[in-house]
Amino acid sequence: MRRGKFITVEGIDGAGKSSHLEFLCARVRAKGHGVLLTREPGGTPIGEQLRKMVLHQPMPAVAEALLMFGARSLHVNDVIEPALEAGTWVICDRFSDSSFAYQCGGRGLDTHVVANLEALVHPALQPDATYLFDVDPATAYERQRKEGRSPDVFEREQVAFFERVREAYLERSRQQLYRFHIIDASGTPEMVRSILAAEFERTFA
Repeated sequence: MRRGKFITVEGIDGAGKSSHLEFLCARVRAKGHGVLLTREPGGTPIGEQLRKMVLHQPMPAVAEALLMFGARSLHVNDVIEPALEAGTWVICDRFSDSSFAYQCGGRGLDTHVVANLEALVHPALQPDATYLFDVDPATAYERQRKEGRSPDVFEREQVAFFERVREAYLERSRQQLYRFHIIDASGTPEMVRSILAAEFERTFA
């Protein structure tokens, strides 16, 4: 059986990436493939418990990274790899690029720490494609403010934090051009979806 494709979706809080996940799933199904939609941190019962801790309990950057990769280890072993081996495509809302962006870029953790954790947890697994929803942090901040919901520990950060996160994402994309696809997320949802559809078709023609 042919191995499934692994797709990740990334971006700063407020970029709007999550609203397009089901659309991506539909595009995969239209190509005749089964698809599993999952998320990080989370994806497993223990991972979801760790998600609550990471998103709602302030902690040092190294503790955040360790908890993220603890959840990721379970996620890869119990969910992502079995699905891919069964021929199912996997779409994941965030993966290790988020750790480089948030813990390293945002929090200032040394990139070697996250790189070593990445090599330990999923040495042979990288996404086949990563769609990075890119938007100015000020725009993303205003979108979140209008939503009016209770923010998590990351969403409570100021614009300067997300400027560092965004630059870390863009630097990561420059280092791995073969899998990153930058999606201009500054427009209307319809405009963004049109860009995403075109990029998806180019990636998996």
